[in-house]
Amino acid sequence: MRTPHRRRGAIGASAFAGLLCATLLVAPASSAVPADVPTDVPAADAPTRADHTTPYKNPRLSTEKRVDDLLARMTLAEKVGQMAQAERVDVVDDPGQIAELGLGSVLSGGGSVPDGNTPEAWADTVDAFQEQALSTRLGIPLLYGVDSVHGHNNLHGATVFPHNIGLGATRDPKLAERIGHITAEETRATGPQWTFAPCICVAREDRWGRTYESFGEDPKLATKMSQMIEGFQGRQGQLDDPDRVLATAKHFAGDGFTVFGTGEGDYTVDQGITQTSRAEFEKLALSPYIAAVKKHDVGSVMPSFSSVDWTDDGLGNPVKMHANKELVTGWLKEKRDFDGLVISDWRAIHQIPGTYAEQVAASVNAGVDMFMEPFSGDPVGYPQFIETLTSAVEDGAVPTARIDDAVSRILTAKFELGLFEKPFTDRRNIDEIGSEAHRRVAREAVAKSQVLLKNSHRTLPLSGGDDVYVAGSKADSIGDQAGGWTISWQGNSTHQIPGDTILDGISAAARGEVTHSPDASAPVPAGAHGVVVVGEHPYAEGFGDVGGPQWGYDPGETELRPPLTMQISEEDTAAIETVCAAAATCTVLVVSGRPMIVPPDLLGQIDALVACWLPGSEGRGVADVLFGKRAFTGKLPVTWPRSVDQEPINVGDADYDPLYAFGHGLRTRR
Repeated sequence: MRTPHRRRGAIGASAFAGLLCATLLVAPASSAVPADVPTDVPAADAPTRADHTTPYKNPRLSTEKRVDDLLARMTLAEKVGQMAQAERVDVVDDPGQIAELGLGSVLSGGGSVPDGNTPEAWADTVDAFQEQALSTRLGIPLLYGVDSVHGHNNLHGATVFPHNIGLGATRDPKLAERIGHITAEETRATGPQWTFAPCICVAREDRWGRTYESFGEDPKLATKMSQMIEGFQGRQGQLDDPDRVLATAKHFAGDGFTVFGTGEGDYTVDQGITQTSRAEFEKLALSPYIAAVKKHDVGSVMPSFSSVDWTDDGLGNPVKMHANKELVTGWLKEKRDFDGLVISDWRAIHQIPGTYAEQVAASVNAGVDMFMEPFSGDPVGYPQFIETLTSAVEDGAVPTARIDDAVSRILTAKFELGLFEKPFTDRRNIDEIGSEAHRRVAREAVAKSQVLLKNSHRTLPLSGGDDVYVAGSKADSIGDQAGGWTISWQGNSTHQIPGDTILDGISAAARGEVTHSPDASAPVPAGAHGVVVVGEHPYAEGFGDVGGPQWGYDPGETELRPPLTMQISEEDTAAIETVCAAAATCTVLVVSGRPMIVPPDLLGQIDALVACWLPGSEGRGVADVLFGKRAFTGKLPVTWPRSVDQEPINVGDADYDPLYAFGHGLRTRR
């Protein structure tokens, strides 16, 4: 998923919509439209009332019967419209497109927020779009999606949890389920009923800029933590509750171990090629989806941008996942009986070889059901998708049965979410967003995610009565500790969100004097314990790859910055050396989305080393273990290498010689 960019050079959406509707929304002569289909436009609130005379509007009937009835009433144009998803930016100035094109869905990409970015503004925006959907001939409600990947992270004021790599360190699936439930409650209270989470990929290459979106390098760990799905969706029959959302297992499949250097440029691992045998792919990439589908009944699946190249075939013919019928239809839908919907990633079909018509047909025929086709600065978007797919069906390139299957899956999700009865935002939980109760769970998650890598002379936990000297670039930066996918797509060091920095937590926990000097230029008081907080700047996909074009990228920025390296910066290294030479003890906290390289000479100066990951809004959770309020219990979800040259390095490798092994984590007592 990406951030939206306002389109440039696109054709006028309203003009195109009017033309398209005039040609497509008229049922073909051969269409068998039931006699009781209304020809007038229903009132916006009509779908909120039970209608026992029209089967698809009758909540007493089974979902299957309602879907069958509604599908039989739909024209080809109405069906294809349900398969198209636009971005908020594309329709906010002309929401009539939703009705004119019969769009099935709208999303907010990373950083795509309404003016003010308040819960009420979100709900008002979603409801305004919903009014347009309900004004259509059949009144099919809109499905609204958002990337709530560590809380409702686009929304200012939401509870921001640790990213998945930190949750993997907790080894606590029940905690992940609780986090999923809170995230669902905060998300649905603002309108969206669908989250593009969780990522159950298995990160086997830490140079990948999405490593922190993974629970870890072991497929068993990813499978275990996929219980978060039940937090999002609830148990069977709970999806229409006001505190649940449709979940998405992503990215199907193999995005966590694409080969370094197989993407755009010689550095990229994002959107690259997974070169592996079928057996290894089944074990490492596909196995978490078995639990997601069979055990947790996930409602949707998102394919990966990446390709797979079967090495045991020896053909050297990588196939994009969005066009991989063998896996999407064959393995997922047929072999694993997945009955949810498959949603494409952000404009991902444009990476399939061929013309746009060939790309659309290949992906639909492969088994993708709904298409995320924002304009994003390109002249081709959701209107062209609708036109192209309609022609493909009329020309026989895409079977009508494939369209019916896709639309049935989309409608099923909408019925199970209760949108036909209650299409507008249920705001009863809006005051719970960012509540103390929710932040307590986030703080617990932060504490449980901390991994104590080194603890010479029992340096930790610190005594609350001692003086503490705090240094390092990340000690007082809530934007850095929240990471990417926070407020904006890539995140930003300057972002301010409600919560506590690590420095705030230390200041609250310590009873002695706390001195803060980011660059360690202030004198270290005699006898003070040193804490140096270092790490990475925020990033997300693409720009987070080691060697990538820049770090901290934000659509509003123009400054090009140094590429990421997994190395501790020179400034932070200098701060560590200064503090370790002068303080009574020297503790280093690493705030990052993956392991960072700690050279042997630097490691020798450090008394205690902690992997903090990306803790989110609750920096006090770090202080809880630092000062012994909670014990250190976290374990490494990925292998910690000695050098970047060791990448990729994973448990079970031949000649496995990391700095800290997968599963390593020292414990302390409270």
